Amino acid sequence: MRSNLSDSFGRVMRDLRVSVTDRCNFRCLYCLPETEEAADFYRVKFDALKNPSPPTPITREWKPRSQILTFEEIERVVRLAAQLGIEKVRVTGGEPLLRHGLESLVARLAQIPGVTDLAMTTNGFLFPQKGRTLREAGLQRVSFSLDSLDPANFKRIAGRDGLRSVLASIDLAQELGFRPVKANAVIIRGLNDHEIESLTDFARQKNLSFRFIEFMPLDSGRAWQKELVVPGREILQRLQARFDLQPVKSSNISETAKRWSFADGRSEIGIIAPVSEPFCGHCNRLRLTADGKLRTCLFSLTEHDLKPLLRGGASDGVINERLQEIVRQKEERHHIGEPDFVQPERTMSCIGG
Repeated sequence: MRSNLSDSFGRVMRDLRVSVTDRCNFRCLYCLPETEEAADFYRVKFDALKNPSPPTPITREWKPRSQILTFEEIERVVRLAAQLGIEKVRVTGGEPLLRHGLESLVARLAQIPGVTDLAMTTNGFLFPQKGRTLREAGLQRVSFSLDSLDPANFKRIAGRDGLRSVLASIDLAQELGFRPVKANAVIIRGLNDHEIESLTDFARQKNLSFRFIEFMPLDSGRAWQKELVVPGREILQRLQARFDLQPVKSSNISETAKRWSFADGRSEIGIIAPVSEPFCGHCNRLRLTADGKLRTCLFSLTEHDLKPLLRGGASDGVINERLQEIVRQKEERHHIGEPDFVQPERTMSCIGG
């Protein structure tokens, strides 16, 4: 019987997200809004909301290579976490495919006892070159970011012309036998909310598991406004007005998405609504940043540095004890939308999606 990673609220951690780099080759408007298009969009929105002045952006500094965990260090943390009950591992970034030799890490993680689900989230730009090798290395599932089907709007959101590569990546992932293939769209009012139905049509055509995600305050521009969030219930109402949807019952109470299937069983839609309908009460997720910090919540203001232990000769037993100690301190919930909410200093790119 394995000991487990339990917090003070009775939640047991089963899911670990592992960031392998803080760098990204996209400049998405909801994460790293550094393009002129992003500035123009937010400027118009701030004016419309009569906001006196835009907030001060977060100063972004990429971590030097010496501070980024090696594959051996990542493998060790995942192996020890798996001994304590972690079952699902998702490789993230930044953009994980920017990490040289990533397939070798995937092969290492795929061999760890207890890891039953090994997945990756990617923007898909480099996947056509690397997808087959990753599949052969043992990657089981993959999710792509697909915020728009319109090439001009895609570039406006992502900061570069990458739609064709993402669509090719989806086709390749299905050809390689990844099941299910997922795609995610962060919905922002006035930007891509008019594409909700067309993205759903696309999901049905391609037989994808598609996830609509509420816009969260994790952007480096600190430009998030609640008025820009399209609540999950609004997305659902629009979809139900057009499609025959059936709720999908799940035995996993920690699942972040509320899911619906179509009457003919082809494809699936999920809505992730951390802003309007928080699911903190059943959260079973931890995040390991590329520079070795363990985060107990996406919106944590505290990070726990494992690197001194990993590089200081600590035994597996000492690190296991530290993992359990950190998890016991996990926050009860986030405070988005509340007067005392403080945005984390690091953006989604640096935290890991």
